[in-house]
Amino acid sequence: MSVSVPPFSVPPVAADRLPALLRAMPKAELHIHIEGSLEPELIFALAQRNGVALPYADVESLRRAYAFTNLQSFLDIYYAGASVLLAEQDFHDMAWAYLQRAAADNVLRAEIFFDPQTHTARGVAMETVVNGLHSACRAARAQLGVDAELILCFLRHLSEEEAFKTLEQALPLRDKFIGVGLDSSELGHPPEKFARVFARCRELGLHLVAHAGEEGPPAYIWSALDVLKVERIDHGVQALQDPALVRRLAAERIPLTVCPLSNLKLCVFPSLAEHNLVRLLDAGLAATVNSDDPAYFGGYMNDNFLQTFAATGMDAGHAYRLARNGFEGSFAGESERRRCIDRLDEAFALS
Repeated sequence: MSVSVPPFSVPPVAADRLPALLRAMPKAELHIHIEGSLEPELIFALAQRNGVALPYADVESLRRAYAFTNLQSFLDIYYAGASVLLAEQDFHDMAWAYLQRAAADNVLRAEIFFDPQTHTARGVAMETVVNGLHSACRAARAQLGVDAELILCFLRHLSEEEAFKTLEQALPLRDKFIGVGLDSSELGHPPEKFARVFARCRELGLHLVAHAGEEGPPAYIWSALDVLKVERIDHGVQALQDPALVRRLAAERIPLTVCPLSNLKLCVFPSLAEHNLVRLLDAGLAATVNSDDPAYFGGYMNDNFLQTFAATGMDAGHAYRLARNGFEGSFAGESERRRCIDRLDEAFALS
């Protein structure tokens, strides 16, 4: 995924000017679950539009329920929130709300995960899901200047047979998504569980990514690379436990789509100050910053950058490396990646 752009020398930036630079610099978001961008206000609006009863009295009651202790406790409420999505317009509105926020955070490229099984299990047609999301992506390119693409994710707590069924349902819409991923409950569901369906997706020419090494062990990252043959690792923060894995990730420049506020909210790290993002960069890994499920985890892209930098003391050099890693790790075409990196260089030259 390398792009032939000359290296850029990052000029020094005063600490008091760093937050403005973090807000203004161009970014790529490679780890965003669109269902996880559903803000409580939109959940209630869609529930009213669709006549869906919610087990919460109001928006604030729902917000107070966002107190997670681990990945599973989050997923329980995540799936409940998705129950309001029924019509194509609902999926469009959800994606459009996220894309407007992404544009405000100077995101130029967004590769958006979606979980069709969450919806088809409720009787929502695959076409309803994909067409609604895709129409928002088209509008974002035209109206917001955000180059947005979709990545279909399989739910790993379900069977591989169900993943195959989902793939077959989606293939008539193949031109509207660029890859597949693997998400949901990590522990107890190793990547190799989905070896055959990922092999089929590889034959179809789809890009391949997978969640690994968030709560799961480094062994899951090895399996995602060697069995599923993924091009990116989503999360990957447990990689530092395995020096041999770190050497491989660094040598092959495998992007890690790290989500700091998500890691904090799900208790992967006790505090942002103790997050290992700096150590990932220092080890030569192609780490990036992303928002994961921003409506639930307390922040979109700029929030993740600002809060993490404030807590860890990272500087402009770290910011540039993280942002450039995002563009280089994206599935955009060579010319598009070069254009985005040129804009990144311009932003730092003017800082």
